[in-house]
Amino acid sequence: MESLSNALSTLSGWVWGPVMLILLLGTGVYLTAGLRGIPQRKLIYGFRMLFAGRRATTHPGDITPFQALATALSATVGTGNIAGVATAIHLGGPGAVFWMWVTALVGMATKYGEAVLAVNYRQTNALGGHVGGPMYYIRNGLGANWKWLAFLFALFATIAAFGIGNTVQSNSVSQVLAESRWSIPSWLTGLVLAIGVGAVILGGVQRLARVTEKLVPFMAIIYVVGALAVLVLNAEAVPGAFATIVSDAFTGTAAAGGFAGAGVLMAIRFGVARGIFSNEAGLGSAPIAHAAARTDSPVRQGVVAMLGTFIDTIIVCTMTALVIVSTGVWSSDATGAALSADAFTTGMPGPGGLIVSFGLVVFAFSTMLAWSYYGERTAEYLLGSRVIQPYRLAWVIAVFVGAVFPLDLIWLIADVMNALMAVPNLIALLLLSPVIFRLTREYFGR
Repeated sequence: MESLSNALSTLSGWVWGPVMLILLLGTGVYLTAGLRGIPQRKLIYGFRMLFAGRRATTHPGDITPFQALATALSATVGTGNIAGVATAIHLGGPGAVFWMWVTALVGMATKYGEAVLAVNYRQTNALGGHVGGPMYYIRNGLGANWKWLAFLFALFATIAAFGIGNTVQSNSVSQVLAESRWSIPSWLTGLVLAIGVGAVILGGVQRLARVTEKLVPFMAIIYVVGALAVLVLNAEAVPGAFATIVSDAFTGTAAAGGFAGAGVLMAIRFGVARGIFSNEAGLGSAPIAHAAARTDSPVRQGVVAMLGTFIDTIIVCTMTALVIVSTGVWSSDATGAALSADAFTTGMPGPGGLIVSFGLVVFAFSTMLAWSYYGERTAEYLLGSRVIQPYRLAWVIAVFVGAVFPLDLIWLIADVMNALMAVPNLIALLLLSPVIFRLTREYFGR
């Protein structure tokens, strides 16, 4: 078992190495250039389409455009916004946050392209629902000779879902609550989570969408307002925090306190890696949700989809980063969620720590909901619609299992699968980029 763990750890380090990060970031840069910055320039237009999409439409699809974005956001606004940001700062210094911003800006083009292709190549399944995502735009867009690549994406995503989107999340919640002042038993946390998740996902995508469209704004607003309260209490340190983030991005960070120091390359590496981990631009998960949106235009859903990257990283991750840097705890030897908790507690003694606990629990719960849909759709692609109900039951059981058993090996497997599912998706994005560019020119040309 130890040798397998070591092998997986080595493989994880390789697949998430410089080549993968360059491929992910490079795809975003290429799409941004090919689209002439339209995803970034049309940010306000995207918000207009988002709020217009709150109303039910008669266009083909299963859920509203707003619900599709809420579902995608419920997957990305997760532990990466709390623990991931803290880890990036711990390993790469405050400058890593700047490179998270850069990754998000070019990632908007990646997320836009994914949604455009997902809607353009979607189809209906045996139950009459609208399905799409990388496996469908690979098969339907690139042709039968590329079906093997679509199969690989679906396989990797199905496996990754049970790890990064299920057991890892319930395990994180059970640990947080077991170590909290309430000392809640892991089995009780697992039982409550399993019942809550089951009550939502057993009702299908419509019920899931109705829950996420209410849950995501609520949890994001509570967390951002809590972070803003900390920043207001430490307002004099906020300008300096911004200055430190920008300057350290190009100069590196000297050793201080328990922080060992980091060069510019480390800031770039961990900023890009954690930025992508947080917003999932390029991984191919979000377009599965956007393919179900009620819309008659791939581009209109694309401008809604790109908002997910902006909201997740530029807004939510930035709040966490500013709290960590402005309170000065970033130079301690803490990392992950513990570092974020220290920062919030230092900035606002008493309720500060509760904000982090709330964020971790609710963010993880929403991630389990969204990834259940992603995994369900990829499993359906592999095995057909007959797998849907058994899959949902297996998902609920896995939530409980993840909460009560150690998951070191599962973490590593999920990490590897998460990287591997990005490769087929990025290949498809690059090969189908002329379709993205053409549809965009035609839409905005009108």
